[in-house]
Amino acid sequence: NKIFVMLKIYLEDRMLTERELHVLYYMAKGYSNEEIGKALFISKHTAKSHVSAIIKKMNVKTRAQATYVAAKKDLLLQFEGN
Repeated sequence: NKIFVMLKIYLEDRMLTERELHVLYYMAKGYSNEEIGKALFISKHTAKSHVSAIIKKMNVKTRAQATYVAAKKDLLLQFEGN
């Protein structure tokens, strides 16, 4: 998927995995860990682990801040193109 490839390249310095990029996409849409899990066919606990990894790699403190950083860098516009 070209959108996730573009995101992966853009965030390469943060070393987000492809799965983390998918989780970030759903975070940006406001999904809870349980909703992310259902969308990606993973447990809510695994989704929570991915969210925690994203927050750490993006050097922010909350999922809202991670989404804000993604929006500020126009990544959310890329998500909407999917």
